[in-house]
Amino acid sequence: MEKSYAQMSEQELREEIAKLKEKARKAEQLGIVNEFAVYERKAIMAASYLMDPKSIEKGEIYRIDGAPGEFFKVEYLKGRFAWGYRLGGEQFEEALPIALLQPTKVGK
Repeated sequence: MEKSYAQMSEQELREEIAKLKEKARKAEQLGIVNEFAVYERKAIMAASYLMDPKSIEKGEIYRIDGAPGEFFKVEYLKGRFAWGYRLGGEQFEEALPIALLQPTKVGK
């Protein structure tokens, strides 16, 4: 039976991320776009379990990794997801895995 990301050790998570990234790379080479996207998202979720959710602050604005020029304001956290709004967008609430959030402040 497979372990959930929450049950994995740091080493197991790092190995899982490496496997998922390799699968994503192969899917991309074969032109299987939907499979590539699934593996990329799974790797992001696994990476979220390597982070301390306390490192994400409510009310702060973060850059979105992989989306140049897009910013996200965190309203609250639930598990490994930050809920909030993209700045400059339609202001609908959405959840992003915390691994996608990059600090905008220097030195963080």
